[in-house]
Amino acid sequence: MSPRTLASTIDRIVRQLRHDRRTVAMVIVVPLLLLTLLYYMFDGGPLFDRIALVMLGIFPFIIMFLITSIAMLRERTSGTLERLFTTPVGKLDLLFGYGIAFGLVAAVQAAVAAGLAYWLFDLSTAGSAWLVIVIAVANAVLGVALGLLCSAFARTEFQAVQFMPVVALPQILLCGLFVARDQMAGWLRAISDVLPLSYSVEALTEVGRHPDPTGTMWRDLGIVVGAIILALVLGAATLRRRTA
Repeated sequence: MSPRTLASTIDRIVRQLRHDRRTVAMVIVVPLLLLTLLYYMFDGGPLFDRIALVMLGIFPFIIMFLITSIAMLRERTSGTLERLFTTPVGKLDLLFGYGIAFGLVAAVQAAVAAGLAYWLFDLSTAGSAWLVIVIAVANAVLGVALGLLCSAFARTEFQAVQFMPVVALPQILLCGLFVARDQMAGWLRAISDVLPLSYSVEALTEVGRHPDPTGTMWRDLGIVVGAIILALVLGAATLRRRTA
């Protein structure tokens, strides 16, 4: 993986995103609308604080998973991927370039969404808002990594979207948002323990409860980062050089 090639890949992807207004609107505006909907559903208060805090991490995960799985599939089916591989761009350059580029976009998304939640909707957490933003960005990059991995197994955009209920929804259901993980049946808890979103939600919960970063929070964030790297490496291993 070449630093120069990686930087040029990141620059290309960021420029493409800047010119795609619908994607920019989906990344930035949709989380704001969903947070607003949550606020009026729960009329503020402690329940909103708990749900909104977790959703600040889940929204980027879902959105980035959808966008990147479809974007990578388009690069494959349009022949862009084959042309890229005739240049010095390698598989890791491409996938890590996607991860970093969308991570930069996710940082903007997380900052804007957190700003709305904290300053307009009075979201209250014991920990700092910047920790929430860091975890939200990690979640977004996790969505990117899993989306890139899943795109290798799809032939059409419809098939790429079909991975959403297979990969993302079980993680959302078992992450502890609806039922505390320690109250789940043993086999459900075992499944939850191997899903990376469970650890990002636990990290957000730690921020909500404790004024200072805890060891559990850093451990959970490290697990999420490890899952990102693993997914990107597996994505590079399964990325085909030729379209079907």
